[in-house]
Amino acid sequence: MITANDAAKVFDTVLSIPGMNEMVKMDLKISRKNVLLLSHLIQDGLKIREGSSVLLESISEQGKTELEGISQECLQKAGLIELHEKLAGISASVKG
Repeated sequence: MITANDAAKVFDTVLSIPGMNEMVKMDLKISRKNVLLLSHLIQDGLKIREGSSVLLESISEQGKTELEGISQECLQKAGLIELHEKLAGISASVKG
């Protein structure tokens, strides 16, 4: 059985492969609904809970910032920033 420490080492190794930090241009067509869902998934995934995922726990602060930027850029391009913020407020009030 693989331990969490071993898994972290494997993920760190994979993320350190030459070329993994190279920028990749992507032409992506996605519905506004999926932009909202993707942004929510990114932001929720960055709220790392202990033991939730070895890979997510190993993300650097710079990596988190880049992912948040991607989320915001997608929302901006889709014209959904204000709607996303309102939905996040509703979601937060439900969670209590």
